[in-house]
Amino acid sequence: MKTIVIGAGIAGASAAYHLAKNHNEVVMVDKQHQGNATAAGAGIVCPWISRVDNNNWYEIAKRGAKFYPELISQLKQDNETNVGYKKVGALRVSSDPAELDELERKLKDKQKDAPEMGDIERIDSERARELFPPLNNNLEAIYLSGAARVDGRLLRDALKRAAQKHGAKLISGGAELIQEDKHVKGITVNGDVIHSDSVIVAAGTWAPSLLKPLGVDLKIEPQRGQIAHIKLPETDTSSWPVVLPQTGHYMLAFDDSRVVTGATRETGSGFDYRRTFGGIFEVMNEALTLAPGLIDGTLEEMRIGFRPMGPDISPLLGPIEPFENVVLANGLGASGLTMGPYIGNLAASIIMGKTSDIDLSPYDPMRAAAFRNSFY
Repeated sequence: MKTIVIGAGIAGASAAYHLAKNHNEVVMVDKQHQGNATAAGAGIVCPWISRVDNNNWYEIAKRGAKFYPELISQLKQDNETNVGYKKVGALRVSSDPAELDELERKLKDKQKDAPEMGDIERIDSERARELFPPLNNNLEAIYLSGAARVDGRLLRDALKRAAQKHGAKLISGGAELIQEDKHVKGITVNGDVIHSDSVIVAAGTWAPSLLKPLGVDLKIEPQRGQIAHIKLPETDTSSWPVVLPQTGHYMLAFDDSRVVTGATRETGSGFDYRRTFGGIFEVMNEALTLAPGLIDGTLEEMRIGFRPMGPDISPLLGPIEPFENVVLANGLGASGLTMGPYIGNLAASIIMGKTSDIDLSPYDPMRAAAFRNSFY
């Protein structure tokens, strides 16, 4: 069976890898759009502390986090070890002890069905700063040992390389779907026609324009996120935990003396790829309130990404009626790096006709017809 995967971000690359690994013929096509979400995403894998209160979202995000160790093990077998994934734990910080008391109770209840979240430890401000030195000294925390961070660019590239090792082909260019009655028989790309048995559309915020010629009105819009990368020269940040305050902003660190902090959520931005004064101010103000110790850091770069925002909080995953051979993997919003690899695996399973251990009906992309655009 031959499958074309359009979009080689984290979800598309994962889908291609799992298809190729299972001896399917795979062609990945990617236009390498400026502002693709995977390249700009922070990389937090900690759904258990999320502010999102939605069972369907939580179920797939929780499974996404649980899927990571299995995926990393598979990639290691394919000699892909530079994946940017590490369990470093997470600090949910607050200056309000009562808030942390309530959260601790909820986490211990969730832990029964999600032991992968690891140990739950209440710590004081001094201990919190030992784990993340720049942190504000007014903040106490709950430490969750199972949380992780991932460099989306490294993991995406590892998945693409691994897929190619299993025979997948990668084409750079913009694809157009070829429709015949209620069937998509392939694509045109760079002037060439490529036929296939099935297509996975994992093109993020660019998927609506791809599907529009088929008469499909996909309710996905871009939400701009601006995120800062700060260098702390000669500082070992490799084991610093993810930091999650009550607000929507966050902080995490990587092995190269780098702290990532953000991000803005600019609904209605369209594809306006700019670093804005307001966005930079928001990110910096939130960062220095959370971690004043970053004041002497070097602002290395501001990344910009367009999150694919669907009609509700849950992803869009499954066949697109009436084109049963076209599977959509989209609408991951701000959770792309948490659930993207798992979503890609599920999309591959749908193509291969495998039975999933999760009920996928809540993520049916056709449910979008029942909604008007109302983004979180």
